[in-house]
Amino acid sequence: MAEGAQQKVDFAAEGLLDGLEGEQRAERLALLRQLAADGVPTEELKRHTAEGTIVFLPAERVIGGPRRYTAVEVADLAGADVEFLHAARRAMGLPIPGLQERVYIDADVEATRMASVFKAAGVSEQDSLEMLRILGRGLSQSAEAIRALGLRLVLEPGVTEHDLAQRFAGTAAQLTPMLGPLITNLLTLHLRQMADSEAISAAERLGGRLPGSREVAICFADLVGFTRLGEEVPPHELSRLSVRLEEIASDLARQPVRLVKTIGDAVMLTSVEPEPLVDVALALVDAADKEGEQFPQLRGGVATGPALSRAGDWFGRPVNLANRITQIARPGSVLAEREVREAARESFRWSYAGEKRLRGIKEPVALYRARRLTEAA
Repeated sequence: MAEGAQQKVDFAAEGLLDGLEGEQRAERLALLRQLAADGVPTEELKRHTAEGTIVFLPAERVIGGPRRYTAVEVADLAGADVEFLHAARRAMGLPIPGLQERVYIDADVEATRMASVFKAAGVSEQDSLEMLRILGRGLSQSAEAIRALGLRLVLEPGVTEHDLAQRFAGTAAQLTPMLGPLITNLLTLHLRQMADSEAISAAERLGGRLPGSREVAICFADLVGFTRLGEEVPPHELSRLSVRLEEIASDLARQPVRLVKTIGDAVMLTSVEPEPLVDVALALVDAADKEGEQFPQLRGGVATGPALSRAGDWFGRPVNLANRITQIARPGSVLAEREVREAARESFRWSYAGEKRLRGIKEPVALYRARRLTEAA
């Protein structure tokens, strides 16, 4: 059926109104009639109705247009093969439809074409897929945040399903054109920062290899009792606490300290120098206390040593050690291994916390609690 062509559908006979009565049935019928008038195929209406996503269908059609192509057609238009298309979608965290399903849109063609261009420029397929995997992970989170923002803008008490669908589609039409330039500019700024701060040794340069492991300090800080709290408060409250922790960490992290990632109830930070990282860890603990009684206390663990940076994350002994130290730290405290204390001995007041056996760490680790020089014992 041509896009926009009128189709006559017996929505009740097709099962699209099952289980609905009164106003709910009338609202759904109005939405279905609008979508059918816009040329949405009956099978697509059925699928979205079964999945409970019918209210988002008008916005879906605004974002990227209607579903047009099969996998074979996308591969042909993009100058790629179907195997690479499927591999790219798996890397991006997207589902793999059947070969004959006409579910792909123009953006699928362009994304596959650009990935193929990278291959033609000499980027290996493995590296191309790794790049797509990293971008897909971050952009998936961004898409979810943008969807939630759009809903906050249009939701209000008493809004009908039909009106909500149209409002959300209108918001999507307004916001979507802004996202491409925003993402491009943000990525440019981050790439510029990486170019400005990433070091590469003479050996790495002459050997023609990526920067290897280097000495870094790693810190984890987590919310005490977050798991127990999950049994007592609704999910949206847990989400609020996690988001607030990320906001605090983002505000406090200043070069050379970098916020690497958030992991639910925890944040991971890194620095080429231990001293500023300990300073930020203590500031995080203080900031959590200032949030009030409804915000859990923080605890932090800091370690230093050789670690490898790959795909936006860090790997190595100090990462594992900092994580394990955090798990035994007392609420409202920052614990560090001996090497961290030695590197920042003069900047903080240190108290010996004993040698501890930590899960996954072979030898006992001597730990020290860090405090501000002006903090009372």
